Amino acid sequence: MLLRTTRFGTLNIAQDDVITFPAGLLGLEDCREWILLADAGNDSLCWLQSTNRAETALAVVSPRRFVPQYRFRTYRNELAPLQLADLDDAQVLTIVSQAEGRPTLNLKAPIVVNLRTRTARQLVVNDDHPLQYVLPTTSARIKKIA
Repeated sequence: MLLRTTRFGTLNIAQDDVITFPAGLLGLEDCREWILLADAGNDSLCWLQSTNRAETALAVVSPRRFVPQYRFRTYRNELAPLQLADLDDAQVLTIVSQAEGRPTLNLKAPIVVNLRTRTARQLVVNDDHPLQYVLPTTSARIKKIA
């Protein structure tokens, strides 16, 4: 199927590439289908592109690439809709934004994707993780892209 986007132009994607968020994302509850695109200029960064809104793409990263000790706690019922039979089927992503010109990660509300079923959910975790974890200056490469 063809997907028209404002950031990436027109993309030819397979239905198998679509990730479904049954509850949407926080603030984007009406956007239920997304695709994950690699960034051509930065192997640390991916883009979560809405299939419903051509103008909506979120920069995302694997948080453990930048915060190796990152772990979170959540209630089992929060993960239940993902039907994760094996935690190896899960991919955790965090949304990248900027604060005062520096890249930040939202460690408070990670996205968990079931790679097998292509379903995902954004969680608000029980830990004291920050909404805006400022990346150290050694991560400046991501700043240029995001």
